[in-house]
Amino acid sequence: MNVLMLNGSPRINGNTSIALKEMEKIFDAEGVKSEIIQIGNKDIRGCIACNTCYEKGKCVFDDVVNEIAPKFEACDGLVVASPVYYASANATLVALLTRLFYSTHFDKTMKVGASVVCARRGGLSATYDELNKFFTISGMPVASSQYWNSIHGREVGQAAEDLEGLQTMRVLARNMTFLMKSIALGKEKYGLPEKEEFIRTNFIR
Repeated sequence: MNVLMLNGSPRINGNTSIALKEMEKIFDAEGVKSEIIQIGNKDIRGCIACNTCYEKGKCVFDDVVNEIAPKFEACDGLVVASPVYYASANATLVALLTRLFYSTHFDKTMKVGASVVCARRGGLSATYDELNKFFTISGMPVASSQYWNSIHGREVGQAAEDLEGLQTMRVLARNMTFLMKSIALGKEKYGLPEKEEFIRTNFIR
């Protein structure tokens, strides 16, 4: 089992990082390999819907998105973490996710996804919902915890004082590990669910 963890914060070793490192401890204890990649401090432009990725097999903008793509394909689970800006995820992270999910055409069915959000006070659940949409449009089960996957802190290091938030991260990591292992066993015994040919409509006949 291996998990790819994307940190959407521009602050290295900030509060979002504290949440991910708390999860990392559990993954290590459970024998799950994990890798944290800092995204929020990268120069990443948004998708322009050029569809060149369907011709080239990768995004036309050759940056960290194309570097992460093979790691995404190889992983069993993806954790996406972000600080909250105006009840939304960091725009840099959203730009990466939009291009990463659109330009990678491998089957993402049954990869486990988990979003983690960090804020001083509000906007957590809205950001949590925003990030989960990348998983649910891709056939990826979403890992949950004992509460919404959130942690609080404003100044650097304050998230370490949020004992409930830290516990939420540990429970999330354990639940995610269980899901990944269970899905691996299910694939071995039953295979993936049968797929139908995709029907695309524009809500007209």
